[in-house]
Amino acid sequence: MAVVAASASGSVPAGVVAAGGLVGGYGIARWTKKRPLGGVALAAAGAVAAREWQRTGGTKAAVGLSVAYVAAFAGSHPLAKKIGAWPAVFAVAGGVAAASWAVTRRADG
Repeated sequence: MAVVAASASGSVPAGVVAAGGLVGGYGIARWTKKRPLGGVALAAAGAVAAREWQRTGGTKAAVGLSVAYVAAFAGSHPLAKKIGAWPAVFAVAGGVAAASWAVTRRADG
């Protein structure tokens, strides 16, 4: 929960939280063999990231990046069939982090 608390204070970029949610959610689901537990981590990180996106970029940024986050999660599944599970997860996590940076970089300073 340290990442959640740190992000709420603005010290961890939302893109890092979102990417961590994608990677961590998959890792938790895979290693515990409990997909719902991975989903909880994914949703929690997404909620924290969305709150930061709202704070730094406004409502349009938060909605757009939240949609990108969900699309990345969904898109990682068919991508995994082509390149493997971990490479797919890292690819979409990197894409979300890059999109987050691109949309919110002006607001952050």
